[in-house]
Amino acid sequence: MSANTTPVPVPRAETIKFWEGCKDGEFRLQKCDDCGKVIFYPRAICNQCMSQNISWIKSSGKGEIYTYSIHHRGATPAFKTPYVVALVDLEEGVRVMTNIVGCDVNDVKIGMKVSVVFEPLTDDISLPKFQPA
Repeated sequence: MSANTTPVPVPRAETIKFWEGCKDGEFRLQKCDDCGKVIFYPRAICNQCMSQNISWIKSSGKGEIYTYSIHHRGATPAFKTPYVVALVDLEEGVRVMTNIVGCDVNDVKIGMKVSVVFEPLTDDISLPKFQPA
C-alpha cells in the first residue's frame, strides 16, 4: 500500500454481511435471536448471552454524537486533515466509532443528530460515515 492510499477493510466471515450492506447503502446491525440484544461490531456470538443465534437487521442509520475528537494529523497521508472521529449512539441502542463528514469540523457538537452516508473505497467496500441530519 502506498502512503497515499486509504486503508481498505478486509471482510471476515463475521463481517461480510455488514460490508455487503454498506455496499448496498444499508447500515446493518446484528441482533441476538435469543436475548434480543442489538450488537455492534459484528461478531460470531452475542456478547450478552453468548448465543450463536444471530440475525442481521437494517439500522435506521440515525443517531446522535456521544463524543468526538478533531484530528489535525492523520495516521498516514491518506487521512486528509482536519477530520472528526466520533462515537455515535444509534437509535437501535449501540455505539459506533465513525467519522463525521459533510460539515465544518468546528460545527460538530456533542448531541448533534446525524445520519449515515457511505464512501465507496472499492467496488466491494464502502465506508459508513455520518453527517449532520
